[in-house]
Formats: sequence, C-alpha cells, structure tokens
Amino acid sequence: MRRAEFVMAVVMALFSLYLMWKSAELPIGWIPDEGPGGGAFPFWLGAGMLVCSLWTLLRWFRRTSDVSRSSEAYFDSRALTLFLIVGGSLTVMIGSIHLVGVYGAVPLFLAFYMRFLGRHGWPTTGAVALSTPIVAFFFFEIALNITLPKGLTEPLFYPLYDIFL
Repeated sequence: MRRAEFVMAVVMALFSLYLMWKSAELPIGWIPDEGPGGGAFPFWLGAGMLVCSLWTLLRWFRRTSDVSRSSEAYFDSRALTLFLIVGGSLTVMIGSIHLVGVYGAVPLFLAFYMRFLGRHGWPTTGAVALSTPIVAFFFFEIALNITLPKGLTEPLFYPLYDIFL
C-alpha cells in the first residue's frame, strides 16, 4: 500500500503539471468583459490536483496516514479478479457502442454491474439502468444538442427528434 500511494501521488503530480502546462497555452486569467480564459478551468483544476498530490507525498514521507504506514499488498487476488471483471465489462461496453449505441450499451453495463457486482435487487437495477439513458438522451441530445453514437438503433430515435427538435 505504501508504495502504491507514493507512485500514484507522483503520477498525479506529473499529470497535474502537464495539465497546467498545456492549459497555459490558452489564457488562464480573467479576460475583461468576457470572463475566465479558455485555459482557466483546466489550469486551476491541475493546480488543485498538484497541491493534493504534494500533500499526499508530504503525508507519505511523514508517515501520518494509515496507508503510508501499511505494508499490506495493494492488490490481493480478490481485488485483481474484481479489477479484471470491471475492466473487461467496461471494454465490452465500449466495444458495443458502435453496434447498439450509447443508449443500449450503458444500460446493459449498468444492469450487469449493479445486479451481479453490486448485488442490488432487480427493481433498483432496472430503474437505474432504464432511467440513465433516458436522462442522458434528454440532457445531451435535446438540451445540449450533442449527438451521441446510436449504432444500429439510430432509426428508433427519429420519432423523438421529430417531436423535440
């Protein structure tokens, strides 16, 4: 655990520095009569991540957290199995987007994850798995006018477009 905390803090600090460097290519300050520059949010997000990473490293060196004093393994066989199951199911979900679209892949993933890994009941699983793509559709497609991939299911959405757009 101790080594994993150190490695992760260093990786996050380096990523934060990179994010700050790249976002500084755009204005990061306040632009009069316009508001924050295009790089402001990612720059200051990176700065906050850097502060947190440095704080984690300080606590690691001082051994003030439970994790920084731990000699336990970061991944045991059960955690590795769970990681592989979740990673595999996410890979299947992402791979199936081109076939059934986001609105088909997401509820299938949620149903698998909630029912078989989270051990939630079917009513809760069904409610979340069915409501999430509906809310996402109205948020992205209707409110923000951002089209998400629909794969072979796209013709099913034409009547909704006729109604709402």
